[in-house]
Amino acid sequence: MKILLSNDDGYLAPGLLALYDALAPIADEIVVVAPDSNRSGSSNSLTLDRPLSVFQADNGFYFCNGTPSDCVHIALTGILKFRPDLVVSGINQGQNMGDDTLYSGTVAAATEGYLFGLPAIAFSQVDKGWDEIKSAARVAREVVERRFEQLSSHFLLNVNIPNLPYEQIKPPLATRLGKRHPSEAVIRAQDPSGRDVYWIGPCGRQKDAGEGTDFHATAHGHVSITPLQIDLTHARQLDLLKQVLS
Repeated sequence: MKILLSNDDGYLAPGLLALYDALAPIADEIVVVAPDSNRSGSSNSLTLDRPLSVFQADNGFYFCNGTPSDCVHIALTGILKFRPDLVVSGINQGQNMGDDTLYSGTVAAATEGYLFGLPAIAFSQVDKGWDEIKSAARVAREVVERRFEQLSSHFLLNVNIPNLPYEQIKPPLATRLGKRHPSEAVIRAQDPSGRDVYWIGPCGRQKDAGEGTDFHATAHGHVSITPLQIDLTHARQLDLLKQVLS
């Protein structure tokens, strides 16, 4: 198995290093192409207003001054001399569940691979701080080893892992995305010149965290695995729109 590995926390992030160490023994080849710094919240953005640079660190990892989507795009179209069997992103510092997936650079890196027709998996830890990161990496390896042959030829999975010792982590559950309330208000401050600046506020509280959601599964110690898709078409409203236009 040949793997392309990326993330959004940067090529030096503990989650990426732990995931590489866990996956390397089961991969025929594994190549890392990741951002040069933290790009959390960058979503699926591609950099189109300037050229991008790619460098190679002493450990062989490639790093790019772009977004997670840039990294995977450049890897697949300009760096790799092979077509990977799997694109893996993470392990992110902090959860990517519910509405978070729309903003997540971790999910975006996996999504870019999916858009190229490749199976892809995004991994995140529920809580920030990297506690029990080796346990999370061990779980991630087990998820990758499942191969998911019964799914379509290419799939997009969003995986969230509780920050627990390996022995305390409960088996994976197939889940749907939960929902959050609207985000909290921005935090206003002033720069040294006295001008107003704004920090994006905290994400909203959980609104739909019932049984079957990613929120519910991880809150009860399970690994959450949610299959994602890219089709944003609102099928029901499409039918209604056709009636309106007719």
